[in-house]
Parts: sequence; structure tokens; C-alpha cells
Amino acid sequence: MRRVELLIPAGSLEVLKTAVIFGADAVYIGGEAFSLRAKAKNFSLREMEEGICFAHERGVKVYVTANIFAHHGDLEEAGRYFRELDGLAAKPDALIISDPGLFSIAREVCPDMEIHISTQANNTNYKTYTFWHKLGAKRVVCARELSLSEIKKIRERIPEDMEIEAFIHGAMCISYSGRCLLSNYMTGRDANQGACTHPCRWKYAVVEESRPGEYLPVYENERGTFLFNSGDLCMIEHIPELLDAGIDSFKIEGRMKAALYVATVARTYRKAIDDCMESEETYRNHMEWYKQEIGKCTYRQFTTGFYFGKPGRESQIYDSSTYRSEAVYLGMVERVDERGYAHLEQKNKFCAGDSIEIMKPDGRNVPVLVEAMEDEEGTPMESCPHAKQRFAVKLSELPEKYDLLRMENAAGEAQR
Repeated sequence: MRRVELLIPAGSLEVLKTAVIFGADAVYIGGEAFSLRAKAKNFSLREMEEGICFAHERGVKVYVTANIFAHHGDLEEAGRYFRELDGLAAKPDALIISDPGLFSIAREVCPDMEIHISTQANNTNYKTYTFWHKLGAKRVVCARELSLSEIKKIRERIPEDMEIEAFIHGAMCISYSGRCLLSNYMTGRDANQGACTHPCRWKYAVVEESRPGEYLPVYENERGTFLFNSGDLCMIEHIPELLDAGIDSFKIEGRMKAALYVATVARTYRKAIDDCMESEETYRNHMEWYKQEIGKCTYRQFTTGFYFGKPGRESQIYDSSTYRSEAVYLGMVERVDERGYAHLEQKNKFCAGDSIEIMKPDGRNVPVLVEAMEDEEGTPMESCPHAKQRFAVKLSELPEKYDLLRMENAAGEAQR
């Protein structure tokens, strides 16, 4: 059996560190240019170098996305950008590229750096894989429209040293391999340049030409009006099938997501993969834990996408575009002082006296009571009401650096 990599997204330095600590084998990030997630925080060159050093010290790889479809005006700047990446003291382990023009520039500027071909390049058959392999690509990311049986056939027909990467969890796109023109047409913001406004998540109505301003609801079997709103991919119940297909890298979607999502998904899939490699019985015995944990990060209704055939109506969400989560992210422990106070930055409000949970990288969830809180000057306080407020908290059990704090989300709705 081929060794499988767990590949986790990160949109910021904090989230990269979270991914590394909570079980990633590799992390993919975007720089400040040429990435399809322009609205993510993304990484300056200094942050990128710090993040790569942090990951490499712990045996984790870092891949940098440069997967826009370039226009003429992008090419010269792309060459400069690739030279800057190649000149870092701590270099990325690979570039993720979809545009053939950018691919050729990267091969010229960074000849020793691996190149992975993005899912945006519509990689649906073994000839496409061998084409990229002959040009020097190390890995190709499957189009999301492939079934597991198709991926298995690709594995059988491509060179042994060529790697297959496939998405196994996260948001799905209604457009073919993410090649969408809706956002550009409706708002002038090009999804293929990294500025998607996600119009597929909007609620739609019909306007009759002779009745301007009169909006008629659109119903599909009276289920709702979110016509293009797909469910989220989740393959936590199908790790053996993914392994059997010969996939080398299990990829999680979500460079726009917060640290709690990344930590939860990374830790859960890490345990599921490790359990399955030990034995399928061990994996099956822990299934309820995996499913409970996945529910504690932001998600829509889950689907298995195209892996077992073309999706049906159960893969669409017609009545809402809201994320759900059973947990609220409170913050990550940055250090613990000699008094036992944990220092962190506030992500959501909580109060002294609250019952919360310490989420540990090793899989443990430790219920604790918030015994005391104080601001940066050491003044006691009853709550942390200000966004990004720095403070210290005393818990009923001592946390450790990089532990995450979370609490039950009674409302259920969540942001990314």
C-alpha cells in the first residue's frame, strides 16, 4: 500500500502552525499574489519563510499555490515572484500551478522545485497525467468530477513515481473543476483570478419582463431557492476505499477557514488514516468519534461528491446557505505562565465561570471550568468582550502551548 499524505490548508501563519501541530503531513498556502484565494489573509514572504521553517522543523512539507489563470500582464510579475520563492532560505517544497504559461515560467525559474498540477487544470484522464509527467510535474490533483473507480484506473496507467492528489473534505463547487465565470459576469470579480464572490451560495428569484421589481420565488419541488448551493464533501467514512484507489495525498479544502476547522479536520482525518493503516477493524470501531468530531467544525450538509457516481439532488442544499458548527472557537494557547495562566488572543467571547473544552493535538478533549480571567495588565475581568483582545485565563486543568480552547455552540450556526 502506498504511503498516504494528509494535506491541510492554511490561510494564515497561525492556521499553518495549527495544521502542523494537529496532524498534517503537508500544508498548502497562498502568497500575496497568483493564488485563487485572494480574500484569504495569505502570506507575506517573511511569514511564508517563518511558516516553512516551523513546518520543516517538525517534518511537515509546505506547498505554495500559484493556480490562477494568468493574463499577459501577470507573466513578468510571476517570474519575479517565483524567483523570490526560490531565493528564500526556507523554500517551499512545491508549487501548485494550473496555467501552462505559469508552469513553463516556474520550470525555468525554479528548476529544482516540485510542481503539482492544480485541480483547476481539469485532470480527468490518465493521458493528462502522463502529459504533465513528461513536462516535469511530480503530482496531479484530480478533477473533482472523477469517481474512485476512475482514479484507480488512472493509478494503473501512470508512472509509479507520479503522485495523485484528491480532495476528500470541504466545500464543493458547482462549476467544472472550479472553472467558474458566474462571479466575473455578475460582479466583475474573476473566480479564476482568485476573487470569487461565491454567487452559487446566493438566494435566487425570477423577475418577469413586464413586471419589473416583482420578484417571484423559485421553487424546486418546494425545497427552496438556493439553486446552485452544493453540500460539503466528507469522506471520513470511506478511508479504505480512498486508499484502495491509489491516492497519494488526501487533500482538505479550506484556506478561508479558521484554526478550529483546520485543527478539527486535521486531527480527525489523522486519526482515521492512522487507525485504518493499523487495521480496518480499528478504523470502524472509532467511526462514531470521527463523525462527532467532524460535526464540531463548520460544515454544510455532507456528500460524497462524485466518488461513487454522479451526485443526485441529495448533494444540493435548497433551503439555506448557512454553515453549521457544534463548537465555537475561543483561541489557541500561546504560552502558559508560571502561575498556570494560559495566554491567548480572543476569537469569540466567553466568561469566567463558563464550562469549555481543551482540544489537544493527541485526540483528547478535556472539559474544564474557566476559573479566572485577566487582561494584559493583570487586571481581573469577567469576560473577554473585544475581538482579538489579548488576555490570560486560569482553567481548572493546566493546558499546554498550542492547545485549542472551544465551547459548545448552542445556536448551531457558524461562520467560516
